[in-house]
Amino acid sequence: MFGTIALTGYLYVIIPKGFFPQQDTGLIIAQSEAAQDISFQAMLERQQALQDAIMRDPAVDTVGAAVGAGGGVYTLNDGRAYIQLKPKEQRDPIDQVIARLRTNLAKIQGITLYMQPAQDITIGARLNKTQFQYTLNDADPGELQHWSALFLDKIKAVPGLTDVTTDQLNAGPMLDITIKRDVASSYGILPYTIDNTLDDAFGQRIVSTIYTTLQQYHVILEVNPKFQYGPEALNGIYVKSSSGQQVPLSTLVDSVVKVAPLVINHTGQFPSVTISFNLAPGTAIGQAVSGIQKAEKELNSPLSLQTSFQGNAQAFGASLKSTPILIVASLFVIYLILGVLYESLIHPITIISTLPSAGIGALLLLMAVHVDLSVIAIVGLILLIGIVKKNGIMLVDFAQQVEHSHGLTAEESIYQACILRFRPILMTTMAALLGGVPMMVGTGVGSEIRQPLGYAIVGGLALSQILTLYTTPVVYIYLDRLQSWLFGEKKKQAASADAQQAAAE
Repeated sequence: MFGTIALTGYLYVIIPKGFFPQQDTGLIIAQSEAAQDISFQAMLERQQALQDAIMRDPAVDTVGAAVGAGGGVYTLNDGRAYIQLKPKEQRDPIDQVIARLRTNLAKIQGITLYMQPAQDITIGARLNKTQFQYTLNDADPGELQHWSALFLDKIKAVPGLTDVTTDQLNAGPMLDITIKRDVASSYGILPYTIDNTLDDAFGQRIVSTIYTTLQQYHVILEVNPKFQYGPEALNGIYVKSSSGQQVPLSTLVDSVVKVAPLVINHTGQFPSVTISFNLAPGTAIGQAVSGIQKAEKELNSPLSLQTSFQGNAQAFGASLKSTPILIVASLFVIYLILGVLYESLIHPITIISTLPSAGIGALLLLMAVHVDLSVIAIVGLILLIGIVKKNGIMLVDFAQQVEHSHGLTAEESIYQACILRFRPILMTTMAALLGGVPMMVGTGVGSEIRQPLGYAIVGGLALSQILTLYTTPVVYIYLDRLQSWLFGEKKKQAASADAQQAAAE
């Protein structure tokens, strides 16, 4: 029994920790990313190339895509795609489909598609290119830019992570225009006129609205789009001087191309950079979190740089910290209830001693089938606490009744309990165990989220059924002796007197 307790603790430490099992819902949510200086037309062409390549995959049914700002996307170089797969029985698992698409789409130049399966449960999830996020905050944007690049390279080297990317977009091209005020004034041209000319050319300003019986149409003023693709467009724009002369805009301004961020993200009112990632097949989120934390320690970043997990990764960390507290609290409540029921401080421990065997059975089966200890599996462990302890309750309750009513010794009473309670214990255990089999072996859309619960129930009940029939009687005898040593023979004498009075009546 002590060996099972130690082994249960050891297995809990080494088993891969997960959050929620990844479901195969048949829907892939994807976000594309191109160069930061890409035009809308070029982005549209590359997104269409992605869409055509996706449709050629035999597992894909339909694809919907969009480019530009909207739907959680804020910059022109990002796009969105929603990939609906064929029914599950007509295709490969969704992980294999994503891996195949990732390989095929990598051949398309100038754009990258980040994919993740849509999930029914997304606790704490944030909209991002991939499933899990790690955020860096710093009040100094320069320091944040420097360290975020180092963190990105370091996290890319962490084993088990794929699709590592960042939302830092600080390489966008910007045309910085400075008006030559002395030259402009010599032509009688005001800076206000130059500003309006640039707005007319590139601002897509609505100058009129045409109304019809059923519709209305906005008239947009701009230069021909083919002249908007570079700073040389300024050479073809003229400004009218006070004398009516057409002056080239390039003679009135100095222009230089600089680099500027397309967007500056904030978390908690501070500038932030979020590094997001997916997990490689066979990698648990617990392993990924440990790897990133190790990388953070190796970088030895300044105290002004704050780091934290966000979204599902943050919720996983919170659940991992609360799980031991939840299990200990449930055991304490069970001890209190059983102590009141049996009016004993000792024998509730006999019943609780049946629980480690259930934990080791559940953990061993989860590890055997390579399933993480997720929130769903932990629910199974909590459920096992309620199911398995009934074995001990049935034995201890019957043994105490026989001991008090017939004046038997602890050895004799627990032996009678084992003989007479074996059948109901076996029936109730098998009923619960077989009830978990459909969850364990079931297939279909979303079945992945139910399987850990089935594995935990079946593995825990199968092993506990064998072990508790041997360990519970031994624990009962030893704790009965401990109770006699702690409280003397008073309870024994009272029990014997009650038995003699019952026999006389």
